[in-house]
Amino acid sequence: MENKMFCYQCQETAGCTGCTQVGVCGKKPEVAAMQDLLVYVTKGISAVTTRLRAQGKPVSREVNHLVTLNLFTTITNANFDEDAIVARIVNTLERKKELLVQLGSAENLPDAAVWEASREEFAGKAAKVGVLSTQNEDIRSLRELITYGLKGLSAYSKHANVLLEDNEEVDAFLQSALAKTLDDTLGVSELVALTLETGKYGVDGMAMLDKANTTAYGNPEITKVSLGVGKNPGILISGHDLRDMEMLLKQTEGTGVDVYTHSEMLPAHYYPAFKKYPHFVGNYGNAWWKQKEEFESFNGPILMTTNCIVPPKDSYKDRLYTTGAAGFPGCKHIPGEIGEEKDFSAIIEHAKKCASPTELETGEIVGGFAHNQVLALADKVVDAVKTGAIKRFVVMAGCDGRAKSRNYYTDFAKALPNDAVILTAGCAKYKYNKLNLGDIGGIPRVLDAGQCNDSYSLAVIALKLKEVFGLDDINDLPIIYNIAWYEQKAVIVLLALLYLGVKNIHLGPTLPAFLSPNVAKVLVENFGIAGIGSVEDDLELFFGK
Repeated sequence: MENKMFCYQCQETAGCTGCTQVGVCGKKPEVAAMQDLLVYVTKGISAVTTRLRAQGKPVSREVNHLVTLNLFTTITNANFDEDAIVARIVNTLERKKELLVQLGSAENLPDAAVWEASREEFAGKAAKVGVLSTQNEDIRSLRELITYGLKGLSAYSKHANVLLEDNEEVDAFLQSALAKTLDDTLGVSELVALTLETGKYGVDGMAMLDKANTTAYGNPEITKVSLGVGKNPGILISGHDLRDMEMLLKQTEGTGVDVYTHSEMLPAHYYPAFKKYPHFVGNYGNAWWKQKEEFESFNGPILMTTNCIVPPKDSYKDRLYTTGAAGFPGCKHIPGEIGEEKDFSAIIEHAKKCASPTELETGEIVGGFAHNQVLALADKVVDAVKTGAIKRFVVMAGCDGRAKSRNYYTDFAKALPNDAVILTAGCAKYKYNKLNLGDIGGIPRVLDAGQCNDSYSLAVIALKLKEVFGLDDINDLPIIYNIAWYEQKAVIVLLALLYLGVKNIHLGPTLPAFLSPNVAKVLVENFGIAGIGSVEDDLELFFGK
């Protein structure tokens, strides 16, 4: 069966069913096709590495990194560069051929593991191996749910890998799970079990990244971040990669160029290691989807280290640089493999010729409430709960996006009772982190743990509170989960929470299009997954009248 473009991996997919002409994200059909093929050949090489491990043969760290970077490249809004994606397909096929020689026999391997072809044949193959190539709707739904969770896990693994932190068990699972999505003998029950197992390794992957970040840069601490601008020209750094942040800060030292964070890079300000740089000025702008206006007014160059890229306007496209898994045709890409020092001299020289940023806002916001910092305040938090000063914690982690329906989260935050505290991570916080919601006995009512991967911190905090209050079940805590999702990193966070036993999670602004009615029913019946309603109805549901 040949497919036209079909992609439904993100929340903004067309009509809540799937993008079939061009991606809402701006992805063209040709790019979508090559991403489908890259996922396919990555599943193929994973089937080979899984067989090698079964024979007791080692798989190199380089191959593990190839698999994670391949998956990361296909995450929504990360890479729009068809040539870069094709190069990854070619490289993967070459490496797979070498591994097949090591394996000795290709008997009983799936087609994806043995397929090889010239560049001219890529488009034809891509048309046959996309999402819709799995006929059964429920099997397709579970395979995609697992694959999207693994894409999220690959992103977190990649960020840990660049800080020279690896976990062979996570890599081995990621590859074996990818291979299992090719296995037609696995039914719904086996794939549901694999979905939960993906959540387990999601917890492990986020723990690995947490260790990598805190070992390299210290534990995040309560920090006031400036929202204003200085007089020097600046570089705006967006995305999630703290290693890129470190290298950029070192290389801009003494150059007269300031560095500002954007969107998911805001939490870099919370790490002690970055506070020694006086030219690390503050945060500029808001969530990723406002970048067309905000990048225009920044005036200087922008470095995209990961997703989320919005196809740039011509007026600033020459100022947009990419690195790592990110890419956009016509934008300069700064290379650098794991363990290598990247050369940011081109973007620094570019910045020197630009005007200083145009001020968007003034003031400051407070963050840095990752698990180590919150546990340091544990006595204060526990006392506030015991005295009734804090009645509920509301986890509002996840992603922001363009849809007007996401204003729900701003309105919900404003309408929360004054004895409720928001726990957040990811760019969803931009819906409410600049509201004046006050504090409870000195504890801010918005506790920002950091990036989307720092949802791990929120899980650690919940498990610690469960222990402190002597509870048997994490669901007995006074915690409500009202999570916004957008792309695949939010999927692995969701699966991780399900693995930890968290129930009654509300997910919005819409439920994923890739959940078939039957799979959605399983999640509703077994885990209490639900969508969102109106602010008024949901407040009554969570808090009573």
